[in-house]
Amino acid sequence: MIEQTLLRHGISRIVGVDEAGRGACAGPLVVAAVMLKDPLSSTWEGIRDSKELTPSQREEQFSIIASGAIEYSIIEISADDIDSLGLHRANLEGMRRAVLSIAGEIDYVLTDGYAVSGLSIPNLAVVKGDQVALSISAASILAKVHRDRLMVELDGKYPGYGLADHKGYVTKIHQAAMEKLGVSEIHRRSYANVAAIINSQN
Repeated sequence: MIEQTLLRHGISRIVGVDEAGRGACAGPLVVAAVMLKDPLSSTWEGIRDSKELTPSQREEQFSIIASGAIEYSIIEISADDIDSLGLHRANLEGMRRAVLSIAGEIDYVLTDGYAVSGLSIPNLAVVKGDQVALSISAASILAKVHRDRLMVELDGKYPGYGLADHKGYVTKIHQAAMEKLGVSEIHRRSYANVAAIINSQN
């Protein structure tokens, strides 16, 4: 665990950052940042990469993280912003905003996969960070659970697309729904499959 190395060097206020929804074609990109209290505590023994947990396990860990963390933040980047900025820039902007939303002093930032420019805080981009850094794994859970909850809410506002089931990712059912119902305001129009439907219906 990367945090062990940092702690040995006296670096204790560590923030992990990760996102959810990067590959979806509908709904926002969600980025979370979290500073865990005592990363070596057994409190966090259930934390894994969010993809390795069931929905109920993620919900349980979300509650543990939210109640036990020193601080955390969750940022939403809308489909419109993704379209105007581009996915990669939107992702980096979300990471930057999530970190800067953490109050108090931060010693070090660990991000999943991508380096975040413009931070005055020492930071490290970690390849497959949600598998090797506890703080990033915790952030991945916060982001995933928040986004899944949001997509269930959006399913009620935009019925017929199946958002509660596929969470805005590309599936045959989702694609067929867009072809039948058209593209909604929460769909990412810069994505090739969405743009193709828009072009075919013009």
